[in-house]
Amino acid sequence: MRLDVIIPTYNRARLLSRLLDSIGTADRPDDLSVRLIVIDNNSSDDTRRVVESCPPLFGQKPVYLHEPEVGQCAARNRGLQLVSGDLVGFLDDDEQVDRRWFATVREVFEDAEIDFISGPYKPAWTVEPPAWLPRAYPAVIGWVEAGDQVLTYGKNYDGIMMGGNGVVRRALVDAVGPFNTALGRIGRQLTAGEDADYHQRLLAAGARGLYVPRLIIYHHIPKERVTKGYHRRWCFYRGISLAQIDRQRPEPVAHLCGVPRYLFGNAGRAALNLARALCSRRRDPERINSSELPLWDLAGFAYGKWFARRPANSRTRRDRLSFPAAPPSHAG
Repeated sequence: MRLDVIIPTYNRARLLSRLLDSIGTADRPDDLSVRLIVIDNNSSDDTRRVVESCPPLFGQKPVYLHEPEVGQCAARNRGLQLVSGDLVGFLDDDEQVDRRWFATVREVFEDAEIDFISGPYKPAWTVEPPAWLPRAYPAVIGWVEAGDQVLTYGKNYDGIMMGGNGVVRRALVDAVGPFNTALGRIGRQLTAGEDADYHQRLLAAGARGLYVPRLIIYHHIPKERVTKGYHRRWCFYRGISLAQIDRQRPEPVAHLCGVPRYLFGNAGRAALNLARALCSRRRDPERINSSELPLWDLAGFAYGKWFARRPANSRTRRDRLSFPAAPPSHAG
């Protein structure tokens, strides 16, 4: 069995080095061939040196590729052009793999009926998590844990395959096509939705996927993400991205003025909870911030549906959308 692992990276040479070190110390079954493909998305730091000076991992030097088109999706798609293995894996440069990661991949894909897998993102904190951190929004900081049972996507688990910890059979990669470059992060722009879009296309193609608790990565959480402003911006931009997906594949629910009606309901209940929390004699910081974020979800989706437009005369990004400046972050 052959596994190609795509790793997009942008100006994170130090973290990338940590990821490669963790891969080098992971267990690998003798009958699993692993090739790493690192896509440098216009980095200005020591990324190339880190990759080219890396010793062979599992008998092969990591492949270094440069992708000039800015954007994580563009980098992943560049890597997809090079894959030739039976399986295609996706990791991000700010992660470290668990020692059992590759052994888990080999074990799960023994079952010919499994088409894709994903697993937990355990936080590697750089600061103490604040009391206000919203428990209902762990995805903002990249924290994914769904328990210790294997779950089936679309059946008993409504999560998605995350692009920083996923493995797909190459036959499905060829059938589903590339990541949507109109979505996904570009530099510091917190657009999202590319993983949800790719996951939906996998399921639409009839693929069977599993959430596997043993497929663990440890996700670096910088202090910049543990701020209220980051949470607001993330929800706003994620809403914009989900609106673009809804343009192409409308969610099968009731809409109001182009926006799923349940988002208005979520925002209304959140506003009421926020008012109660603010008026409470004993304020709960987590409740206050959890109640605020559905308002940003609605604002982002509405902006994406009503105002986001496609730029003219774009040769390399014909599907790229224009986005507003970041919403105010306020203090904290």
